Amino acid sequence: MERLSMVYHRIRDLREDRDLLQQDLAEYLHCSQVAYSRYERGARDIPSEVLIAIAAFHGTSVDYLLGLTEQKEPYPQKKGAAAK
Repeated sequence: MERLSMVYHRIRDLREDRDLLQQDLAEYLHCSQVAYSRYERGARDIPSEVLIAIAAFHGTSVDYLLGLTEQKEPYPQKKGAAAK
């Protein structure tokens, strides 16, 4: 699978694994279901802040979503780093 298309498959698979609807993620991201659907289909580029929010929602890392690692667990936070 091409690395660029991996993100679209991974965000869909993570959503489906939790039995969530596209509308559920759209509400969390404050966008329309149509916009979120376009993210999953690769018809619309995912802004970095949205990608970070999706990773946080699913408790994973952006690197996992992008296909740079197979490790789903997020990286540990640095001591003293505030969660956003």
